Amino acid sequence: MQRGLVIEDLASTADWLRRALRDAFPGMAIEHAETMAEARLALARTPTDIALVDLDLPDGSGIDLIAEISARHPGCQCIVTTIYGDDRHLFPALRAGAQGYLLKDQPVERLVAALQAIDGGEPPLSPAIARRLLGMFAPNGTAPEEQKLTARERETLTLIAKGLRLAEVAEQLGVTRNTAAGFVKAIYRKLNISSRAEAALEATRLGLVKNAF
Repeated sequence: MQRGLVIEDLASTADWLRRALRDAFPGMAIEHAETMAEARLALARTPTDIALVDLDLPDGSGIDLIAEISARHPGCQCIVTTIYGDDRHLFPALRAGAQGYLLKDQPVERLVAALQAIDGGEPPLSPAIARRLLGMFAPNGTAPEEQKLTARERETLTLIAKGLRLAEVAEQLGVTRNTAAGFVKAIYRKLNISSRAEAALEATRLGLVKNAF
């Protein structure tokens, strides 16, 4: 690891992340970008080994940036550094190409240790994220959301994520508007969501659509 890039718009947090990179990889040359635009320029200017990527950037989503870096700069490892530990951020980020997911609410020493583990071939994951991923495969745990949904509900969720309105969903499914509304209500209840935006995120996380945004 020779060169690193911290993509973070908060100055104090960026300083904290630079310190973590310096401690994990002594002698590393580290650049800082506050926006997606600045990150693109930095990556185009100099090959980068690792990028710490915040998910909320002033000019867009860090998830979109991760997908872009993965496609255009395959030699750069993208590690998410965020305050969000929920499924709606975690799984889209991993699908976009993130090779690690670290939460900011941990001591810098733990962050450094997670980054150092990269040299040993271990993906850098905060403990809470590792537990969440392992829990997805627990045999006696709660059934994954995709198993709770019926085939019709999965189809309805896909259509909602693609932007179709209720009348259009009903037409596509060949059912009445009231029946389609019942499917939507069941989806919202089972996934514990309350808006189309959340439904689109869940559809992306469950792999029903590639990217709803």
